[in-house]
Amino acid sequence: MFDDELAWRERSKRERLLKRAHFPVPKGFTDYDWSHVRVPDELGKEAIEDCLFIGERQNLVLYGGVGNGKTHMAIACGMAACEHGLATMFTTVSDLVMRMCAAEDAGTLERVFHEVERADLVILDELGYLPIDRRGARLLFQVVSKCYERRSLIITTNLEFSRWGSILTDDQMAAAMIDRIIHHGHLVVFDGPTKRMENSPMAHRVSSS
Repeated sequence: MFDDELAWRERSKRERLLKRAHFPVPKGFTDYDWSHVRVPDELGKEAIEDCLFIGERQNLVLYGGVGNGKTHMAIACGMAACEHGLATMFTTVSDLVMRMCAAEDAGTLERVFHEVERADLVILDELGYLPIDRRGARLLFQVVSKCYERRSLIITTNLEFSRWGSILTDDQMAAAMIDRIIHHGHLVVFDGPTKRMENSPMAHRVSSS
């Protein structure tokens, strides 16, 4: 009876964490293709799959071209974290910036920051796909600062660090943000072909023509 109650509580907690994380689609590591992913030796893919980096308050920057599996890995990490009972927050950078700007105008910015602060893992997807104005960059910097040495960050991006200043419209703020991210961070590089094209029926039509 007690074991059944405990199992029900744990299952309910996992379901609650998954719902709060707001993943766009479910993704996992089953059959994940690591062949074109370069993971630092000091990290190892097991530390990613088992969420060991979260316990160390370490960050991951997933860098590579469009469609290389960065978001898949980020979601898989987040879902694994939820399975381990760790609170996770998933958002695209553009959505978060828009939310924060609207919340600041409405005087409710602290609510967004509270959502960040109650997470063990914050996933910021698609940094670099859309430009961010100076106000948005300032708010995004505050999120990174609130995570620094307190919770783990996963950031997916198609931009090398040297170009972050151009997308954030402020080189100094970009440098300060990068410094906080890489201090306890690992760079995971994706250099394979786009998964979306590989798995698309269009790719088979092109190859057979």
